[in-house]
This record gives sequence, C-alpha cells and structure tokens, in this order.
Amino acid sequence: MLAAYIGMMIAVKANVRTASASIKAPERAVMIAFRGGGVTGLSIIGMSLLRLGILYILYNRDPELLVGYGFGASLAALFAQLGGGIYTKAADVGADLVGKIEARIPEDDPRNPAVIADQVGDNVGDCAGRGADLFESFSDNIIGVMIVGLAFTSIYGYKAVIFPMLIESISIVATIIGIFLVREGRDPIRSVYTGFFSTGILCIIGFYLVSVQFMHDIRLFYCTTLGLLTSLIIALLVLYYTKTGGSVTRRIAAASQSGAAINLIIGLSYGLESAVPPVILVALVVVASYLILGGGLQGIYGISASTVGILSTTGIIMASDTFGPIADNAQGIAEMAGEEDLRTAESLDSVGNVTKAITKGYAMTCCILTAIVILFAYMMTIIKYSGMTYTLESLTVNIIHPKVICAIFLGAALPLIFSALAIRAVGKTSFQMVEEVRRQFREIPGLLEGRAKPDYSTCVDISTRNALREMILPTLLSLIFPIIVGFIFNVWALAAYLIAVSIVSSLLAIFMFNSGGAFDNAKKYIEMGHFGGKGSPAHAASVIGDTVGDPLKDCAGPSLHILVKLQNILSITMLPILLQYALHW
Repeated sequence: MLAAYIGMMIAVKANVRTASASIKAPERAVMIAFRGGGVTGLSIIGMSLLRLGILYILYNRDPELLVGYGFGASLAALFAQLGGGIYTKAADVGADLVGKIEARIPEDDPRNPAVIADQVGDNVGDCAGRGADLFESFSDNIIGVMIVGLAFTSIYGYKAVIFPMLIESISIVATIIGIFLVREGRDPIRSVYTGFFSTGILCIIGFYLVSVQFMHDIRLFYCTTLGLLTSLIIALLVLYYTKTGGSVTRRIAAASQSGAAINLIIGLSYGLESAVPPVILVALVVVASYLILGGGLQGIYGISASTVGILSTTGIIMASDTFGPIADNAQGIAEMAGEEDLRTAESLDSVGNVTKAITKGYAMTCCILTAIVILFAYMMTIIKYSGMTYTLESLTVNIIHPKVICAIFLGAALPLIFSALAIRAVGKTSFQMVEEVRRQFREIPGLLEGRAKPDYSTCVDISTRNALREMILPTLLSLIFPIIVGFIFNVWALAAYLIAVSIVSSLLAIFMFNSGGAFDNAKKYIEMGHFGGKGSPAHAASVIGDTVGDPLKDCAGPSLHILVKLQNILSITMLPILLQYALHW
C-alpha cells in the first residue's frame, strides 16, 4: 500500500510537469513522464525485496514463514485493483456517456462534472492498482521459488533458496539504468523502447553471471532468459489485438459504421480469440523450461527459474505503465487549461495506451506462471509435512475422485461470480454518476455554456463511496471459497481447485482486457478522422463499445490476476491449519 501511495503521489506531481513540458519543452516531456513512472516501478520492486530480505533473516532463513507476507500483498493488491477499477471506470463511463454522446463536448472538457473523477481514477486504477498487482506477483513469486528451492538443496545447496532474490536484485540495478536511458527526444516510443531493451539486455547478462558463476548450471540461464523473452512475445500478441490502427482495431472501427451492436459483436469475438495464443505460449514455456533442466522433479525448478526471468522486468514494465496515466492526465490538464497545441501531449498519450496494454498482458503472464510456482510450493509443503519423499509422483492429484471433481467445479465457478460482481459494481456506480452529471447539466445555469463551474467533488465522492462498498462482497468470496474447499474436502482437492481457478481466470482475464483495449483503440482510430471521425454515427457506436469494454479491461480483467494469486497464497498460508484439521479427523 505504501509503494502504491508513493507511486500515485509522484504521478500526480509528474503529470502537471509533463503537461507544462509538452507545451514549453516538448523534447523533455517523455523523460519527465517516464521518470515519474519510474518511481512506482522502483518502489514496488525495491520495497518488496528489502522487506523480504529482512524477514528472511529475522525468521532464521525459513522461506515457508514468508507466506504471510505474500498473503498481505495479495489482499492489499485486491483492494487497490478492484476498488481502483470500480472507481476509475465508473467515472470514465459517466463522463463519456453524458459528455461525449449526450452533450457532444470533448472528453476532458472542464464543463463535465465527472472529468476530475475520471482524471483521478487514472491514477487510482492504472498506477496504484497495477502497482499493487505487480508488487504482489513479484513478492509471491520470490516466496514460491524460495519454498520450491528447499527441495533442491541437495543439488544446489542453499543457493537454490536465495537464487530468486539474487536474480531480482540484479533486475533492480538493470531497471535503474534502463530508466535513466530514457532520454529527451521528439520520438517518445523510441525513447521508451530504449529503456525496455536496455533493461532486458542487462538482465540477460546478469542471468548468465549468476547461473554460471554462482549456481554453476548454465541451464538456469536458458530458463530465466526464456521467461524474459516470453514477456516480449506476450507484449507483441497484446499489441496485435489492441494497437490503435492495427488490423483488429480497424475491423472493429469499420463495424461501428453499422451501429453499436455490430461493434460489440466483432470486438467480443476478437477478445475471445485473443485468449488462446498467450495460453498456448505459456504452456510451451512451461514444457520447455521443464525439459531444459532434465525433466523429472528437477524440471520443476526449471519452471520456477523461468518465472523468475519473466518477473525481472517488473520495474521497467511498471515504470512504462505509470507513464500511461501520467501522459493521459497531462493531455487532460493541457486541454482543460485551454491549450490549443496538444500534439505532444496526444503523442505521449498514444504511447501510454500502448504501454498500458503491454503491462496488462505482462501482468497476466506473470499471474499464470506465479500461480504455477505457488502451486508447486503448496504441493511440496504438503509432501514435507506428510513425511513423504520429494518425487514427481508424490505431486500427483487424483482428478477422478468425487471430492476433487467438486473442487474443480467450484474453482471454475469462482472467477465467473467474481467478475459478475466486479462488472455489476461498475454498472451501479456508473448509473449514479450518469444521473449526477445529467442533474448538474440540467440544474446549474450556464454550465454547458461555460459561464458556471460544475460540482466536481460530488462525482469524486460517488466513485469513492461506491468503490469502497462494492469491493467488499467479491473480496469476501475470494477469501471464503478456498477455506471452505480445504476444510470440507481435503488439501489434495484444494490443489485441483487452485488449478481450475488459475485456468478459468487466465482465459477470462485475457479475453476481458484485450477486448476492452480493442474497443478503446477502435474508438481512438475513428477519432483520428477515419470512418467519419468525431461526431459521426460510427464514433457514437464506438463510444458505446468503449464504455462496455471499460469495466472489462480496467476492473474485472486485472482483478482476476490478483484473484488467482490470492487463492494460491491463501491456500499455502492456511495449509498448516488444514493439515492439522485433517489429522484430527
């Protein structure tokens, strides 16, 4: 929560400076925005590793005792992402529906009462929410790999336990250098990519040194590098489905000429399709890293090493993600201030949309692989406390047992009810926001003519109150389900439950954030002057598609990332109690 707060506070300061630079010194704007985002990126990885290192020493180097830290990170992340998603999307939907469609005023027009809540929501959802999400992935993955490493001390010694902490320490140094390599320039996308690739190259060099000089196993270098390259491929897949002006968004934009219904049909179909390639890629990475380390039980450590590799770029990815809301707010601030030359601000905002889309794909990949590692840690903890020998066969779960089948069904059902509650929360809050904006347009004399100021605080209050209230039930369900399964069935059935939650959530989340991103950028493509441009029937249809996609891509979809990791880390945290309960009966 502290890392998210620091990142959001700096983002608010950075967006004003970026807005000023986009007008007075355009070549400096990208550097200011990215360094503002870099504070969030370095905060989450620095605080995570520092606290884990301190606790690891205080707890006599027993990584199993660190699971409470991971559970706390997961719970905080769910609050930040789910609550932040409800907050930001309710404000965004309310501002778009009444402002753009009904009042026919620009997106960031200061006459719109919801515009400030919308600007604040960008920081709450994309900065604090996503920062807490990746903080959780980063922390949970390190803890999971450390616990898995306990089974391999006979091969690597205690180096197997501290290997992930050493790799991620190197990634911090690489991230610092990558952030400072994003320099002044007129081409913002080139500057951002310079930071990306520099960080990746430095991480790969670090992987080689640690694998060869410290672990004395070159195969670990191959696994960690494979994980890092996977994040790049996932980013390219997300870009294919969501990039403004890409083939997918152009087709959705063209479909908008036939109305909102066709826009939604085509967009949702591409969203469903987009869930398949990333999952296939992750499956191939799991198998490849398993085989690189020789298969068998040792192959499990290869899979764990690949997840350490993919999470090594967390800092630079988070910096680029926070760059998105900073750039978005900078454009909004400049527009609300009446500036006419918005070319630099719009260029930064366009790059920010790309980096935010990349981060969602990256976060989902981290989520899937982290869930796999935590599941391995869960199973190995069962083996340890049951007195069994560490073998691949001892990790087996009998999926045709009636209790296990019931657990699988419950695991598959949870992401659906969780998503339903999250989307409905955005809908209920958006309804109140729309009614409030309409009321102010109707009752405040001269507001639409620009002679009076709207009541921004009431709209901010609507988003805040509803976000805090509506996130309670989904959070409670996510905490209750695994506990019920563990106590009513058994710890083996709970493992099957976790697999079901992970599979369904990952597919559902990718569908949601890719379809929502495609809807959003199809709208932006039309606003660039295609298919009639702003104010055309196609534009109105695309705005409807965008508002439908908003709760999918920025509330329910990202929150499912956290749901998966929360289920896994809660289960391993509760495992001693569940085992004691099983022995008692």
